[in-house]
Amino acid sequence: MNSYDINQVKDYLLNLQDKICAALEGEENGALFVEDIWDRAEGGGGRSRVLTGDVFEQGGVNFSYVSGISLPPSATAKRPELANRQFHAMGVSLVIHPKNPYVPTSHANVRFLIAEKPGSPAIWWFGGGFDLTPFYPFQEDVLHWHRVARAACQPFGNDVYPMYKQWCDEYFHLPHREETRGVGGLFFDDLNEWSFEQCFAFMQSVGDHYVEAYLPIVQKRKHTPYGEREREFQLYRRGRYVEFNLVYDRGTLFGLQSGGRTESILMSMPPYAKWQYNWSPEAGSPEAALYERYLKPQNWLNL
Repeated sequence: MNSYDINQVKDYLLNLQDKICAALEGEENGALFVEDIWDRAEGGGGRSRVLTGDVFEQGGVNFSYVSGISLPPSATAKRPELANRQFHAMGVSLVIHPKNPYVPTSHANVRFLIAEKPGSPAIWWFGGGFDLTPFYPFQEDVLHWHRVARAACQPFGNDVYPMYKQWCDEYFHLPHREETRGVGGLFFDDLNEWSFEQCFAFMQSVGDHYVEAYLPIVQKRKHTPYGEREREFQLYRRGRYVEFNLVYDRGTLFGLQSGGRTESILMSMPPYAKWQYNWSPEAGSPEAALYERYLKPQNWLNL
């Protein structure tokens, strides 16, 4: 592959979107993704797909490819060398909000960005990851999730999973709540230390392992009986998801600041959520177990 082959990256991302959508539709009772294809006036566009079904209350799987003459402030704030460079940014981003409270919410993203300036070398990097946000966690599900995450990283070195697992714990953290968003997974950004080919291969490995990590959990939990109590707790915890995405998430900020399609950017929001003043779980309850056992960074695989 030639260096900086944008078209091969784009082709992979489009195919990944297709594969993930097909896998999620396979868990439904006939519900299918609805697709919107959109163009961006400044350059680029994308295709947004949203699923509303019996298993997934709302799920969005987006492909976007945006370009422009200068990067937004969210991208240049910590990297001033990127200012005044033309850019191409592309990626697949998804958030899945299941209906059953025993099925965790999941998020995944893989992306590529290249910034160019006449007379200067191009600056490129890959980023992405996936993370899990359960409401009523099962330790075997969390271990499965992290084992697949480690498998995605293993061909690239023994230190890769621990490094990006820690980064995930630190990134998906709500400091105002003093808790993690969920049980973590992988997060990486600004990846360009290896060759372009190896960085691209790693991004593909992360993208390709998402379905393997998530679907077995969905299949195991989607028929678990639940009642109003579990549903209310799910809606309450979804509020935390909204707080993170609107206050801290760099992808949301990049999308809005770069003039992306607002409906596609905000598809990560759950269809229903709630906030309750000064609520805390009853001691010894299943809801309390989430806070006491799972919303804390830890070495799940005892590495």
